[in-house]
Amino acid sequence: MTVLHRSTLPNAITVLRILMAPAVFLLIFDADFGPRLLAFVLFIVAGVSDLIDGNLARKYGWISDFGKLVDPIADKLLLVATFVPFYMLSHRPDAVPLPVWRTLPMWVLLVVFGRELLITLVRALVARRGIVIPAGTAGKQKALFQNIFIGTTIAWYALQSAARAHGWRGRAWEAWQAFHGTVYVITLALALALTVYSLVVYLWGWRTLVRQAV
Repeated sequence: MTVLHRSTLPNAITVLRILMAPAVFLLIFDADFGPRLLAFVLFIVAGVSDLIDGNLARKYGWISDFGKLVDPIADKLLLVATFVPFYMLSHRPDAVPLPVWRTLPMWVLLVVFGRELLITLVRALVARRGIVIPAGTAGKQKALFQNIFIGTTIAWYALQSAARAHGWRGRAWEAWQAFHGTVYVITLALALALTVYSLVVYLWGWRTLVRQAV
């Protein structure tokens, strides 16, 4: 008898993503290049696996109540496992400065986590009335740019660790930092803009569906 049926594969991938979150959290705090590189790899694997399990569930109809409940939890755990270390690391006295702002402002965390908390509360509220608000394009774009920003930031810390260990200097390294910093700033700006925009779209959709249900 098969222990793991194919239809449970998306759920197994989701559980794996949940297990990756604390590993990524701890590895980011390690000041050496190797652990931070591993954190970057694990985050990429988690992001790609999120796409895979979602596609499998939709393509073959392997959608379960467990998946509906746990998949958003996995996404939020990965947000916590990355944004919280970014904030804490950037505010240390010996912190490696982040591009432009040097530190990650608290308001960035409030926007990111506030959006997730508010939508979770709205989902719970409308679910009691039998209303389901599907994920929209804006939400998916928000998740994409958040993930690009997170990957860019982990890579920034990893490369800064390598530069400190190997004494990287010169124009090539400075040029790379300028390019990397530009990607960091652009993806953060887009992620924040889409975070707010997707929240507005979601709340507007909720308002419309509630009116239709009355």
